[in-house]
Amino acid sequence: MTAAEPAPTGPAGAGVGHRLLLPLLVLTWAASWPVIKVGVATTPPIWFGAARFSVAALILFGVLALRRQVVLPPRSDWPLVAVSGMLQMAAYSALTGFALTILPPGRASVLAYSTPIWVVPLAAWRLGERMSRLAILGVGVGLAGVLAIVAPSLRPGGHEQIFAYAMLMAAAAAWAVSIVFVRGHRFTASPLVLAPWQMLAAAAILVPLAGLVEGPPPALAPSAMAALAYVGPVGTAFAYWAVVEAGRRHRASAISMGLLATPVLGILISAVTLHEAIDPPLMAGAALVGVGIRLATATPTGRPRDAASEAPGDPGLPSRLCGAADTGEG
Repeated sequence: MTAAEPAPTGPAGAGVGHRLLLPLLVLTWAASWPVIKVGVATTPPIWFGAARFSVAALILFGVLALRRQVVLPPRSDWPLVAVSGMLQMAAYSALTGFALTILPPGRASVLAYSTPIWVVPLAAWRLGERMSRLAILGVGVGLAGVLAIVAPSLRPGGHEQIFAYAMLMAAAAAWAVSIVFVRGHRFTASPLVLAPWQMLAAAAILVPLAGLVEGPPPALAPSAMAALAYVGPVGTAFAYWAVVEAGRRHRASAISMGLLATPVLGILISAVTLHEAIDPPLMAGAALVGVGIRLATATPTGRPRDAASEAPGDPGLPSRLCGAADTGEG
């Protein structure tokens, strides 16, 4: 153990339950992609996202009510709620949902999780962070991975897939902008207290957008209801609580490396449940993107950054994943 990686906090840090929390979180997020694919197969993707964040917000408000922690966000945190709700939740959910109507979920998840690669140049430009040679190399390796996945579609008749890949890149960029904004924000309330307000903001954006783009709310098919029953309470509300709690119990480097397994596991789950083909371009692209993220989020000494917020997770969750470790909230 080094000084840069403090021991997990809390008396239950060594408990079996908390050791299982990170693997359970990875499994939860990995399974979310094929489940969302099932949901948007029968429900317009913007309406599905609106329902997802509405359900998750209600659940988290209920949890905070039991803890007597439901309060309006402080005025200083309003910009964070707006930016995260609009970009990282609403935009990310809508764009990835549309992409999943075209692409298989495993392939889509790899590109959607490329967000940390885009954070590096954005943070250098917006926050003046120095780009180390290791980070620059990581960006290059990650871009090579993206190209490896996209390349098979660069052929006549592949326009629809190219459009879907472009939406995934836009989603990753929206998440990256949100992360960079969070880096420059000084929190007043804890991330867990702000989370349901961010999700409520996302739903408030998605509902009128869905009505404008997709028409009236659709009747949910049984498959969509089952998908929503998972991604609302489990894939969003539970996963947010779990990642905040993991931030209190595990080192940031462990979380960063553990969450890198999410898209790989997502590919395997998609292959088993939805019979997604695992071809050489996908395997090569996933490996290159993973290596690129590892390099881009490492310090010049090779250790991961102390913040796990750049590790790939699930679409729509707040960027400062381990903020509770800083505030003592959980």
